[in-house]
Amino acid sequence: MEIQVRCFATLREASAARTALTMAPPATVAAAWSEMESRFPALVPHRAFTQPARNGVAVGWDEPLADGDDVAFLPPVSGGSDPTLIGLSADQIDVAALERVVDRSHGAVVTFVGRARNRSDDGREVTALEYEAYPEMADATLRVIANEVTTRWPDCVVAVVHRTGTVPIGEAAVAIVTGAPHRGDAYDANRYVIEAIKDRLPIWKLEQFTDGSRWKRPGA
Repeated sequence: MEIQVRCFATLREASAARTALTMAPPATVAAAWSEMESRFPALVPHRAFTQPARNGVAVGWDEPLADGDDVAFLPPVSGGSDPTLIGLSADQIDVAALERVVDRSHGAVVTFVGRARNRSDDGREVTALEYEAYPEMADATLRVIANEVTTRWPDCVVAVVHRTGTVPIGEAAVAIVTGAPHRGDAYDANRYVIEAIKDRLPIWKLEQFTDGSRWKRPGA
């Protein structure tokens, strides 16, 4: 059977962005990883810290595979609304447009914008940030997080967009708008979204310096 393997961020640098594998059935995710290790020995130290996914859903290493599957290996991550206002964007985020998720019943609107800044946590000058995501899984994860918000705060609405690709210094990398009848729920829901993104979203940040670069988990 034929499967496609995708690797991201540090795993991509140790192997390849996409690899086609021919495997004899029955086969598992673990077997696919072993085949990748044989082709790309630099992957070997990464297994203990890698999350596998099959067709956009996180799975265990013993997950069986079928012909045509899309398998992804992900480095560590850690993340009642209009679905068009939830997801990834390769373009500059229009924060004002996200606020159309609210209406006159929402007396409190909280907007959070995380921007690309020019200093890393250890004081190095950053020239730009680059974000790489597993898009199918990331879009699904953002919608799950939004559903959790509206389940926990039934009167709340949420819009959330995360950038991918290169984000110049000063531009928004992520924007979250929450609206609720009262400010407490709007604040709490907004914080819930950004913390969930940091913990669960399959997205990775490359800090670009004048003398090199470094992969880092957003929010770490």
